[in-house]
Amino acid sequence: MTRVNNQIILAERPQGMPDDSTFQFVQKEVANVREGQILIKTLYVSVDPYMRGRMVDAESYIEPFKVNEVIEGGSIGEVIESKSNKFQEGDVVTGMFGWQEYYAADENEIRQIDPSIAPITTHLGILGMTGLTAYFGLLDIGKPKEGETVVISGAAGSVGSTVGQIAKIKGARVVGIAGSDEKINYLKEELGFDAGINYRTTNDIERDLAQDCPDGVDVYFDNVGGKISDAVMTQLNRYARIPVCGAISTYNQEEPDIGPRVQQTLIKKSALMQGFTVANYADRFKEGAQQLGSWLQEGKLTYRETIREGFENIPDAFLDLFKGRNIGKLLVKVADRQYE
Repeated sequence: MTRVNNQIILAERPQGMPDDSTFQFVQKEVANVREGQILIKTLYVSVDPYMRGRMVDAESYIEPFKVNEVIEGGSIGEVIESKSNKFQEGDVVTGMFGWQEYYAADENEIRQIDPSIAPITTHLGILGMTGLTAYFGLLDIGKPKEGETVVISGAAGSVGSTVGQIAKIKGARVVGIAGSDEKINYLKEELGFDAGINYRTTNDIERDLAQDCPDGVDVYFDNVGGKISDAVMTQLNRYARIPVCGAISTYNQEEPDIGPRVQQTLIKKSALMQGFTVANYADRFKEGAQQLGSWLQEGKLTYRETIREGFENIPDAFLDLFKGRNIGKLLVKVADRQYE
């Protein structure tokens, strides 16, 4: 039986916000599986802000997407054919096979996950790269201490919401910045944040930060950059630490990002500001995953997912990231498991 593989390719490099012309749907015949390979049917795909940076042909920490090729990203799938001794039909696996319905993978490209431990989607979220990003960025760079104040921008996203919960585990006061009252309520009522600021409705974010952080800011986990981060900088304490995880507010700007200069603030406060990517900690992923899994099983961590349905909706789901329409991890469900 010939299988048709629906794929989404990068049709052109966007200027500013991506739109329908950025993506193209194509169909290809699924190739035969060779010895040592497995055929994967995609179940879920992850859409993440960093993918916008890969649409630009510029030097970065990761290779840009190639025009006219499948958009690569984290995915979960089910093995439906195997010519490998390591995998069998029905195994659930995760890898970077991206925006396509089928993928023939070599043995070393993918990793098997155990559906009995936690829902499989957690391996693209709190037990996957986003959880690990939160874990290492906060604990290795932020180093929160009991009684300190931790501020998080993009706090209702998959990384930010995990950062806040880990900071609470460490005994910190946690203030989240997000873009709707629904998100602020989620942070405070479900995740136990001490305070939240809706940046879309506040009249004076510096005033609100001063009220919610009466002892100043010791750790700022920066997911957004821009004016929000400028405001947090005014509240830093001496020896503050700033893990810089993302700058989603600037990803679709067509002009260079220009803002207040941070050097004087960093000098006056003896503050540390350090950018990072989760790949920096690849040799410690097992450590992070085990600790996150333990906290999840102990009920110290929780999570929320925003799941869209349908392969055809992947581009729209990706664009929703920049419109603030998700709470927690944003995923697209492509298919149900065949062997469940």
